[in-house]
Amino acid sequence: MRHVTNLCVRGYHLDVYGHVNNARYLEFLEEARWRFFEEQAVIEAITGEALAMVVVNININYRRAAVIHEELAISTEITRVGNKSFVIHQEIALAETGELIADTDGTYVLFDNALGRAVAIEGEYKVLLDKLCG
Repeated sequence: MRHVTNLCVRGYHLDVYGHVNNARYLEFLEEARWRFFEEQAVIEAITGEALAMVVVNININYRRAAVIHEELAISTEITRVGNKSFVIHQEIALAETGELIADTDGTYVLFDNALGRAVAIEGEYKVLLDKLCG
């Protein structure tokens, strides 16, 4: 299941070079993931059990700089669900033309806050994430 979040580049997103700073893209991607998971009621299902979805690896390919007033479309989809981790693929593109700004594949785990460690993805969590997978 693919989800798209639109964001407009604002002045406070820019660095001294007049384009979106590389670190800011992580915030854009996180905002899109939260919207995706909130709309699919994943946040309530997982955090209600004192679990968190934690990034353990993320690699970003920067394709083109984004600048002020550009409307960005951030697509988010789960592409793989394993026994202990899942992968989320995201792309940031210009909303109007689809020109790719950046893309990423991130690996996430379910983290048990009480135990202080990642736990197996099983039962209702496996069913929920599988349902959302590509």
